[in-house]
Amino acid sequence: MNSYVKLKTARKNGRPTGSAYIEKIIDYPIEFHGDRRFGDDLAIMGGVGFLEGKPVTFLAMEKGKDLESRLVRNFGCPKPEGYRKALRLMKQAEKFHRPVICFVDTLGAYPGADAEERGQGQAIAESILEMMGLKVPVISVVIGEGGSGGALALASANRVMILENAVYSVISPEGCASILWKESTQENVAKAAECLHITAQDMKDFEVAEEIIPEDFENFSKMCEDMKTILTTAIQELSALSEEEIVRQRYQRFRKFGIFEEKKGRLFKK
Repeated sequence: MNSYVKLKTARKNGRPTGSAYIEKIIDYPIEFHGDRRFGDDLAIMGGVGFLEGKPVTFLAMEKGKDLESRLVRNFGCPKPEGYRKALRLMKQAEKFHRPVICFVDTLGAYPGADAEERGQGQAIAESILEMMGLKVPVISVVIGEGGSGGALALASANRVMILENAVYSVISPEGCASILWKESTQENVAKAAECLHITAQDMKDFEVAEEIIPEDFENFSKMCEDMKTILTTAIQELSALSEEEIVRQRYQRFRKFGIFEEKKGRLFKK
């Protein structure tokens, strides 16, 4: 049950969260707050800073490090105001020609009644729609769990990178198990994880992610320095394109999803 092991690893306590990557990778970060409509959602951090001397906009889903901070940040499950804050900062990045770097780590968008009352589905849809048309480079890194549309709202990017033990899925294995087998037992969740093909290697095989980034949390500073180099190189390559080419490349990247064939019980990109 390799996929289930990866899932548990991606959710493991003590795994670095979005704020840790911002601290190590973004120089002189300044965090912005609020969506200018309702309020501020601490499940999404966003602001501006520098990457190797170049200004960038950063966005990160933040789960929190202990019970108190997790409650404040809603366990990394954003509400509509979080997605609208992210959208506000993405539009600002386009205005000032700043690349956008996103760190994705969420079980999914918050499903509560208050979020639905404030337009959760519309906020996610608007984020995906506007992100697809941004005229600046967008790079997303899945650092833990990328769950459903809640993750895609910050991953409609020119390039998606994923840590080697991170997972990315259209639905949580628990949700999948409850739909298919009516029970989210450990056995069913493990089976669902295998069926969903959620691992970093699966994402690379299907070209949903362009690059798998090795993990070394015992030497986290070195890991982040390597990630900074990868991000800088990617931004330089994308910045060489015209605005129209940036949008076209992002559009074509998503258009080619879903073309695959099955061989010996595994799915492969055609």
